Amino acid sequence: MNTAQFTPAGTLTAEDLGRIHLIGVGGVGMSGLARLFLTRGLPVSGSELREWPSLAGLRALGGTIHMSHEVSNLDGVDTVVYSSAIPQDHLEMVEARRRGLRVLHRSEALAAAMTGRRTVAVAGTHGKTTTTSMVTMVLQQAGTDPSFVIGGEISEVGSGAHHGTGEYFVVEADESDRSFLIYRPYVSIITNIEADHLNTYGDLANLEATFAEFARLTDPEGFIITCADDPGGRRLAVTLRADGRQVYTYGESADADLRLSEMASSSQGVRYLAEIDGRSLGEIRLPIPGRHMGLNSASAVLTAYLLGLPVEAAEAALGAFPGVRRRFERKGVADGVLVYDEYAYHPTSMTLALQTLREVAGDGRLIVVFQPYRLYRTRDLQPEIAAALAIADELVLLEVFGPGELRQPGEGAAALIEAVPLPADRKVFVDSWDEVPAEVARRARPGDVVVTMGAPPISLMGDQLLDALLARTGAPGGAAIGTAVGPDGTATAG
Repeated sequence: MNTAQFTPAGTLTAEDLGRIHLIGVGGVGMSGLARLFLTRGLPVSGSELREWPSLAGLRALGGTIHMSHEVSNLDGVDTVVYSSAIPQDHLEMVEARRRGLRVLHRSEALAAAMTGRRTVAVAGTHGKTTTTSMVTMVLQQAGTDPSFVIGGEISEVGSGAHHGTGEYFVVEADESDRSFLIYRPYVSIITNIEADHLNTYGDLANLEATFAEFARLTDPEGFIITCADDPGGRRLAVTLRADGRQVYTYGESADADLRLSEMASSSQGVRYLAEIDGRSLGEIRLPIPGRHMGLNSASAVLTAYLLGLPVEAAEAALGAFPGVRRRFERKGVADGVLVYDEYAYHPTSMTLALQTLREVAGDGRLIVVFQPYRLYRTRDLQPEIAAALAIADELVLLEVFGPGELRQPGEGAAALIEAVPLPADRKVFVDSWDEVPAEVARRARPGDVVVTMGAPPISLMGDQLLDALLARTGAPGGAAIGTAVGPDGTATAG
């Protein structure tokens, strides 16, 4: 994707876009953008082929949703917005250009919405959605009423976007297609830099160079935050400081600007002590387990501190952080089995999530339902993905989810399942999503933890697994959907 041809932030305003139409409006990223525009009072329509859960909310806000792709959907439209998933020969794209309408990539439309605000952009190869959510909640707790667009929904809030009245705009910045290069942040947060999206970047060196390019777009009056514990983040900090840029780091490393100590994670959450500039900020607690969650939260604490906001606001917001849907999301308990949904598909984030779930499982077993995301990633990172999956006691594996990719003989799940060092009776390949609930119900027993992990379709299956587990007890289907799970893993009525 040639982002050099895109319209950068500060060129257009959201109001300049007129009547806006989004192709594929039901996806998380596009529905969030549509919600932002609607809550800003702009006329919005969109086209879709399936009834995504987000569409009811968009209709309630006044959006017009067409359940088909037709050229007539563009009648009266001024600007058409598409995502990287939409091909250039899509009939609505072709018609929009024939009519001479303004056609913008999602990142360009989002950049227009940022105009006039101080943007806090969160980038990194993993951890972006959770970190963006944490930063948003901290700024909300501090009373700044930020606008935000997140690549997921904050649990219990039910929204991944909002048009606020304050000066800040928090956004998840996607590096996968280089589109984050059109943003002009006031604050740039880079959680980590690891080998990923190499179909776009070729190698890690080029990926790191592009992250540096993104960071250099930060307002000189603002600042850049990165993780001192991440090798890529540490190298980036050295590079940018040599350029004279304001860079601040966080982590357990002794030379981190915001230093974390005595970090501990259990099934009840994670806690650590924070210190900066010789000043103790006290203890930070999150109700979600995982050391990686602690690191993500530290970037939000550091952001609040550097913006001059009360650290107490960060402590309060993080102490009540409900998590993000599909990011380590506890779905409920059925027949004594605890079920989670988790979006991780990169081996590093998979390893961190599975290590944490291993702690949660305790004496029980960890059963992982995994669908790899993208053939190139599965091929290039197969040893690392296989090692992460080996943390599981049982593995249910589906074929790679790679829209538009051509699988060669010997590639995909067949090679991956052979590479996972688990006994043959503890790993199984299933042909379709429909087979997963029955397979999990057959394998799981009380005390086990089950997680659906990987590509978007499979990481939304937790509710179906709960139904299947309940069905084997004779209970009515759906009884555990939305069941609340306490910090100790016990279920309560929800």
